[in-house]
Amino acid sequence: MTGTVICASKSQRKLWMVQNGRILITLDARFGRPSMPTTEGVHTVYWKDKHHVSGIYGSPMPYSMFFHNGEAIHYSSDFSRRGWNGASHGCINIRNMNGLKWLWDHTPTGRKMIVFK
Repeated sequence: MTGTVICASKSQRKLWMVQNGRILITLDARFGRPSMPTTEGVHTVYWKDKHHVSGIYGSPMPYSMFFHNGEAIHYSSDFSRRGWNGASHGCINIRNMNGLKWLWDHTPTGRKMIVFK
């Protein structure tokens, strides 16, 4: 594949940015719980909000990159604190703030994203 794409694997619990077949960054990722799974498929980052707060749950979602019906890649202080014990409401949680900031800085809206098992 040519170009730049964000790939997220639910089974490997990882998110990568890949450019022309070369991995630029790898981040640990936590996905939605069984009752609210992260949507698989090919998506596009359609909106970014650096200081987003969930309107439903009231929780901070720093460096949010929305890709499907309100699902977003974002930093999770809960993931950072508790590790793999927990899950999101469908979003892709990232625990490394510095890595996520790098991803945010290198992801324009319109970036293709693939979420898979």
